[in-house]
Amino acid sequence: MVRLAAAAFTPSYWDEACKHLARRDRVMKKLIPQFGEARLQSRGDAFTTLARSIVGQQISVKAAQSVWERFATLVNAPSNRLPPAGVLGLESVDMRGAGLSARKVEYLRDLAKHFADGTVHVRQWQQMDDEAIVEELVAIRGIGRWTAEMFLIFHLMRPNVLPLDDLGLLKGISVNYFSGEPVTRVEAREVGDAWAPYRSVATWYIWRSLDPLPVEY
Repeated sequence: MVRLAAAAFTPSYWDEACKHLARRDRVMKKLIPQFGEARLQSRGDAFTTLARSIVGQQISVKAAQSVWERFATLVNAPSNRLPPAGVLGLESVDMRGAGLSARKVEYLRDLAKHFADGTVHVRQWQQMDDEAIVEELVAIRGIGRWTAEMFLIFHLMRPNVLPLDDLGLLKGISVNYFSGEPVTRVEAREVGDAWAPYRSVATWYIWRSLDPLPVEY
């Protein structure tokens, strides 16, 4: 996904999670100090974050940014806080003119409809468990489990998500725990079990071991 130009928020549990992981895991004890004060950040609002995930599917970050800016201009709203009603009010031909494929237009309309209709319970998410939120999100066209788990980590900042469909996580576990040998999802899960209840934090550091530049959603 592309970056959001908005105030960033960091998890209150981060320092405690780092101490816990460093005590429990030899790899984390080595990795965490390498990245100083860098940590997970959340930006934007829920609808905009998910809309950006759809816009950015299967295209480069640069291309996604360009399409997003043109799309946001159509809605006539700040690019970091688009209203669902504004998206529903757009004509498909205008959305296509901004560089969106026909499928992404359908996905964005479905996303906006879910938010406008209250089908997703945004205000209840803080009280809902991770799987219940994933179930709501994957019911929206264009959002699969991986996107839902990225949303849990980067937007809701849930501490204990292990995205086993993420190729970067599997590669990072391979490099850091198995000397570069390929790993199965079962092996990755076993490594991740030792990270609980801060699997999101450990995953973030595994990603950083492959690419020091933090991803922001």
